[in-house]
Amino acid sequence: MNKLYNYLKGVVTIVRGDYVVVETNGIGYLIKTGNPFSFEMGTEVQVHTYLHVREDILDLYGFKSVEERDFFLKLISVKGIGPKGAMAIIASGTIDQVIQAIQTADSKYLQRFPGIGPKASQQIILDLHGKLDFNQISAKENPKLKDLRDALKAMGYSNNEIKAMQATMEANIDKPINELIKIVLKKLI
Repeated sequence: MNKLYNYLKGVVTIVRGDYVVVETNGIGYLIKTGNPFSFEMGTEVQVHTYLHVREDILDLYGFKSVEERDFFLKLISVKGIGPKGAMAIIASGTIDQVIQAIQTADSKYLQRFPGIGPKASQQIILDLHGKLDFNQISAKENPKLKDLRDALKAMGYSNNEIKAMQATMEANIDKPINELIKIVLKKLI
């Protein structure tokens, strides 16, 4: 992994179709991300990054969590899957659903992502089957997310309902837990 930039902390100044600009210390970093509209202009964020370097490319990719970035790195290690394909997978599905599809060799599920055809989906399964442990990835997750899930379960919400709120929870993770619960409950009701 290219370790030049582990993460950037700053204020989101621009949100576009496939990138955001995060300003830190007077420098605006253009960061390609799977779902730029999950970032709000004017908010302070911490974006976990990966610098993709080739002789003619120098792109900075950003993720809301370390787990997303780690999964992205696993995906780009697959023959024929580049950063754009990996980003499409991360933007279009939840990590646990994609891992489950890989573990169960569900190539049809993987083919629903842009740029992933039959050959690419089979290559993903071949290269990553048995090498992904979602529990291991989840263990690094923000403890606030676990507390939030536990609270929602205690209120009677199902695992599917809670999983559907994953992106909302991650997008608002910097807020206090009581405010985070209110945000999620508004979307669930």
